[in-house]
Amino acid sequence: MNETLEKVIEILTDLHEDVDFATAEKLWDSHILDSFDVVTLVAELNNEFDIVIGADKLTPENFNSAQALAALVDELSEI
Repeated sequence: MNETLEKVIEILTDLHEDVDFATAEKLWDSHILDSFDVVTLVAELNNEFDIVIGADKLTPENFNSAQALAALVDELSEI
């Protein structure tokens, strides 16, 4: 597990301690994350990784798993 993924899972776990984010794959589709969680998550990721997650990146595909979020962070970190 890479550093980005570990940190993303840590942030997600702060939101919902009862979810296994290492294996969960439908966080948005299964309503594990709601809109308030997404707002919090975006702010936390922006601060932690010094990135800006724009409105065009707020898609279910980017928020359905910790792995997808980590990939998004990595993509935005390269810009």
